[in-house]
Amino acid sequence: MIHPHTELQFISDEIGHGVVATRLIPAGTITWVLDPLDREFSPTHYEKLDQLYKDILDTYTYRNNKGNYVLCWDHGRFVNHSFRSNCLTTAYDFEVAIRDIKPGEQLTDDYGYLNVESPFEGIDEGTERKVVYPDDLLNYHGIWDRKIQKVFGRITALEQPLKPFVGQALWQKVHDIIDGKVAMDSILKNYYQPEVENSRSSGR
Repeated sequence: MIHPHTELQFISDEIGHGVVATRLIPAGTITWVLDPLDREFSPTHYEKLDQLYKDILDTYTYRNNKGNYVLCWDHGRFVNHSFRSNCLTTAYDFEVAIRDIKPGEQLTDDYGYLNVESPFEGIDEGTERKVVYPDDLLNYHGIWDRKIQKVFGRITALEQPLKPFVGQALWQKVHDIIDGKVAMDSILKNYYQPEVENSRSSGR
């Protein structure tokens, strides 16, 4: 489930639609939570689908660490990629804003942690990275972990409209992490290792 202070807007012909903040979303806010209405498709199920449905899943899903295709039921599936993303996923089936997101600004993810199956070239944002690769989680999890850790301590101090969808046990774990009782799991926990790697053949 996507944060309620967002709406779907047409961005441009090149980008299509995107998810835009309707109010200020402070850094440390949970911006998306996996919920029971989101649907998972196993690779076996995916292969049995007609190409029309495969194309939809290829466009609107991410792959979890089991290799399943996850289709968000709401407009969370329209969150676009950015090499300078303002949201990051965690190892706990929710995402957080890693900096303040202003009204009218798109919520963005880095597709490098979504287990893409094939490399693709992103829009040039003036960053060193130009291409998203299937193994980006292996290479950048340390950078992403540090960005998450920087805002993780704010989670329990902020208003969290998505808190009811997090679950009591996980919310307690968030408290335990913030209190230093347990370590935060790495985003690397989300990595899916396919039987046949689709990673690039040459180095960066």
